[in-house]
Amino acid sequence: MAHYFEIKTNKAGEFVAYFKHNSETMFWTEGYKSKASAKNAIESILKNGPGAEIREA
Repeated sequence: MAHYFEIKTNKAGEFVAYFKHNSETMFWTEGYKSKASAKNAIESILKNGPGAEIREA
């Protein structure tokens, strides 16, 4: 599959969830103190993202 999430540790030692397409980062989350929190962020995106409205500024 071309799309996937990847959890990495940043320079501050926090866990960040990256959403990638063909290895290119599309977006990322804030840093979390635990890997479980980063996984929760991914679950929230998967649950709430499909119904999110699109806004133009």
